[in-house]
Amino acid sequence: MDLNLTLFAQALVILALVWFTKALIWPHLMTAIATRQKTIADGLAAGERGKADLANAEKRAAEEVQAARARSAEIIAQAEQRAAQIVEEAKGNAKIEGDRLVAGAKAEIGQEVFRAKETLRQQVADLAVAGASKILRREIDAQKHADLLTQLRQEL
Repeated sequence: MDLNLTLFAQALVILALVWFTKALIWPHLMTAIATRQKTIADGLAAGERGKADLANAEKRAAEEVQAARARSAEIIAQAEQRAAQIVEEAKGNAKIEGDRLVAGAKAEIGQEVFRAKETLRQQVADLAVAGASKILRREIDAQKHADLLTQLRQEL
């Protein structure tokens, strides 16, 4: 029977197919598989590097946020110190200005007291002259007795 020859022919065809596949198709498949494996491995490695980079970036971001918070706290403290200093300067300036105004007011009061005393002396002298004039029943000449009136004013 031709069964043996058919079996032999089929074996030859299978061997030819295996040789053809191994010689022409298999290297391309292995190259494609190796390239794909390399691409997958590179992708996984890049993913791991990305995770590590993300962890490092989060750590650096947390450090930067902490540094920014510390710096902002420092700036706020400096601003509060400066505000307190400005308030103290303003209080000092207000006290100096108040003292100056008080001194000016005291000087003005002193001048007013002096003017009032002088006016009072003048009025008392005029009253004394008027009284003396009535007592003597004659008028005293203010021009002739200016020295006497000046002395009387100073005594009062």
